[in-house]
Amino acid sequence: MLPLQLLQGDGGPVGQFLANQGIPYSGALGAILGFVLGFAVVYVVGKAVVSSVLSRWLDRRGADEHAKKPLMKITSLVMAFIALAAGFRFAGFPSILQSLATIGAAATLAIGFAMQDVIANFVAGIFIFTDRPFRINDWIEWDGNSGVVEDISFRVTRVRTFDNELLTVPNSQLTDGVIKNPVAKDKLRLQVPFGIGYDDDINLATDIILEEARAHEGVMSDPEPSVRLTELGDSSVVLKSRIWISQPSRADFVKTRGEYVTAVKERFDAEGIDIPYPNRTLSGELTVAGMDHVVQSND
Repeated sequence: MLPLQLLQGDGGPVGQFLANQGIPYSGALGAILGFVLGFAVVYVVGKAVVSSVLSRWLDRRGADEHAKKPLMKITSLVMAFIALAAGFRFAGFPSILQSLATIGAAATLAIGFAMQDVIANFVAGIFIFTDRPFRINDWIEWDGNSGVVEDISFRVTRVRTFDNELLTVPNSQLTDGVIKNPVAKDKLRLQVPFGIGYDDDINLATDIILEEARAHEGVMSDPEPSVRLTELGDSSVVLKSRIWISQPSRADFVKTRGEYVTAVKERFDAEGIDIPYPNRTLSGELTVAGMDHVVQSND
């Protein structure tokens, strides 16, 4: 609690004005009115002017919502602190600021130990702002989770999953691990494997995969689609198609991939190219009534 003498004063300019008018308790009334007036004027006017200037400056620099939102929040906090200092001084209590600074320094040390996680998340939020591993509306993946970034604050990042669930993620979790941002660039490559039978024509299957890629309006022509034989599996020959989509989003990714796979499957069916089922041979010995039988089956 602040010493009582720090709260004693003449009420500043407002108190002096009231005293000249012969109003009783001019010191106390002047202090209250002076603080409210000083705080309100500095905060409201200062925030309006500074925020407007800062917003226009950021717009001229081409800053997006990811950059503007944290800076505007910081501006509001700074203006609140300046308005608080102005309010005390206008109320006639300049010495109270020194005491608040001393108390604040001691409190900061004690609170720092108790709020290590909060501070770590705050620092991580600054790194997210400066490094820009992702932005608002980006689709990100981390630790088996994925979703679209809805908000980035000083402590947490809010991510909307594709099942419409809201995840509130501490910022430190997003800076300590690996973050995958498929939409960070202006195009995204999709790799789609197709399995065909060993008796099927590889060249014909390759032509079909490329033709359907070129026919899809969502697939870029530059870089060109490509197909490579990547695996000789137990029951199939795997041809991996590589296609590119522009200005990617999660919706584009799912839609384009689904339509492309469907089109290739329909062409395979029309041309008599099989997509084989996995098969496996099992063998073992079974003893029944003292007799040994060898059992074999195919799935």
